[in-house]
Amino acid sequence: MSDNNNKIIRPSRDEALAAVETLLRWAGDDPTREGLLGTPDRVVRSYSEFFAGYGVDPNELLERTFEEVEGYDEIVLLRDIRFESHCEHHMAPIIGKAHVAYLPNNRVVGISKLARVIEAYAKRLQIQEKMTAQVANAINDVLQPKGVAVVIEAAHQCMTTRGVHKSGVTMVTSRMLGLFRTNPSTRREFLSLIGNPSSSAS
Repeated sequence: MSDNNNKIIRPSRDEALAAVETLLRWAGDDPTREGLLGTPDRVVRSYSEFFAGYGVDPNELLERTFEEVEGYDEIVLLRDIRFESHCEHHMAPIIGKAHVAYLPNNRVVGISKLARVIEAYAKRLQIQEKMTAQVANAINDVLQPKGVAVVIEAAHQCMTTRGVHKSGVTMVTSRMLGLFRTNPSTRREFLSLIGNPSSSAS
């Protein structure tokens, strides 16, 4: 639900609990039976955790930077950042890892902040292509580095537990900005550092 300015109006907690009870009945079960009595509360609390990213501004996470880097201007890479997200089409889990790199332009950011940016975007309803672009764009806009590279590898349970039921499939997306896009040797160095997955540009 949204108002005339497209601002999301969040339902109350009681409305969320009632919605879960409705889904339980729609699935064919009885929400008043012993095993399901606490399920609406548990689901609502889980959703608060699953989608906590809506309450986080990724740009703010990147605003505190450090300039005492002794002229360091090589790749800064955080590799194998595990994340859990949810597909916006089926609300099924997306589980994977992200690799994030940038070429600093006189300042760097704390590495934990890069992981938190991944978390902020992952804890929302997502498609992987959009998440890849969002992470890269946020780092590029706030840090204004010489280049940004993001590769995400993930398994989508919307295609492993339903639909085509294809397990063992990994989707790979990439976003290259600045020197990572324009300089082939810089891009090759990044891909070598992360193990050179078969990435498809997004």
